[in-house]
Amino acid sequence: MTPRLPWPDYFMRIAHLVAERSTCLRRRVGAIAVKDNRILATGYNGAPAGLAHCLDIGCLREKMGIPSGERHELCRGLHAEQNVIIQAAVHGIPLKGAEIFCTTQPCLICTKMLINSNITAIYFAEGYPDALAREMLEEAGVVYERFTPAAER
Repeated sequence: MTPRLPWPDYFMRIAHLVAERSTCLRRRVGAIAVKDNRILATGYNGAPAGLAHCLDIGCLREKMGIPSGERHELCRGLHAEQNVIIQAAVHGIPLKGAEIFCTTQPCLICTKMLINSNITAIYFAEGYPDALAREMLEEAGVVYERFTPAAER
C-alpha cells in the first residue's frame, strides 16, 4: 500500500497547481492559505480581474527592461500572496492563524502584508535571498522556511 501523502506535501502540490492559472510571462506563482488542514483561499499572479492579461498584451516590465525582484509597482499584475489576501477578504475569511504555502518566496511587500494578516507560517518551494524579509518575519514570530517534500526529508 502506498503511504498517504503528508498534509504539507498535499498543500504545496496544490499551490503548484494554482500557479498554472498564472497569466504572468516571467514567473508562474501560486499560493494557498491553510488553517487546521483546510484551504481558506488560493491565489496566483496576474492582472486584476477583468483587465487585460500580460499573456495577451505583453509584459510591461520586459518592455521597460526592469530586472526581476525590482520595482514591483511597475507591473500590471498582483502577486499570488496578494491575491490570497484579497480573495479571503472578498469572501469574509479571516487569515489570522493561517499558514501560507507558496511556490516562490514572497517578496518584501507581500511579506509585510502577510505579517499584518496575522499568518503564522510561510512555506515556499523556491526563493531568493531577502535579509530584510527574513528579519521582519523573525521579529514578527512567523515561521519562514523553504519547503522540503517528505521524500527528501
